[in-house]
Amino acid sequence: MNFTKMHGLGNDFIVISGETTLPDHAAELAIELCNRYFGIGADGLVFILPSGKADFRMRIINSDGSEAEQCGNAIRCVAKYVYDNGLTDKESITIETLGAGVQQVQINSIDGRAHTVRVDMGEPILEGLKVPTTVDANPVLNHAIEVDGTEFRFTAVSMGNPHCVIYVDDAVNFDLNKWGPKLETHPMFPRKINVEFVTVRSRDYADMRVWERGAGPTLACGTGACATVVASVLNGYTDRKAVVALKGGELTIEWNEADNHIYMTGPAAEVFRGSL
Repeated sequence: MNFTKMHGLGNDFIVISGETTLPDHAAELAIELCNRYFGIGADGLVFILPSGKADFRMRIINSDGSEAEQCGNAIRCVAKYVYDNGLTDKESITIETLGAGVQQVQINSIDGRAHTVRVDMGEPILEGLKVPTTVDANPVLNHAIEVDGTEFRFTAVSMGNPHCVIYVDDAVNFDLNKWGPKLETHPMFPRKINVEFVTVRSRDYADMRVWERGAGPTLACGTGACATVVASVLNGYTDRKAVVALKGGELTIEWNEADNHIYMTGPAAEVFRGSL
């Protein structure tokens, strides 16, 4: 089995192409291969598969063996992989995801290789019970949540996967390892949740750090960046187009008012190739 190690702003994946279906032992394989000490090392294992309704299908297994419904950084890596490796010569393609359906992807190439990728991430889901949370509100805006005697306030957004966005004074230096796992598994989130800690710097710029469900702290989260801009617009903090600065780099996110879709633009990179 051949693999390609890729990353989107440091959110890294082991990408496998050529399988026709998701292997039965995909969870065990992800746990083994994503281990950074005894395996290849990655935040997740990504399979590029055939699709009956799109150009390609993407399945993502987190480093703990759980399956992610969607991942903005992974979908950019998939787009770069299929374009750079000649699996398509189109710069506009569709990719089927587990939680967000079929997504339109625009590849911006330089010298025959994908440089940046713009993804139509679809419409955000704001109904609390559909995110899902246990809060029956639409939207779940600035809602109180208590952890170990400390109160946070979150805004809930689903981008095909669940997010809670929390505003803090200093996202860059926030203690992810202390609060991330406790919020991820809080009873208010029946399917666990991705947690974004955000500091807004201006109407078009925000710092964000993320604790990803099933992976822990990662250098970037594309869907989390999308959720951050949605939450920031709803709370009146940013305009509909803003740059989200993650630990691994920046993504440009636009919540288009005309079609209510979120558009994410950012890079993807290949690191190395190998065989198992």
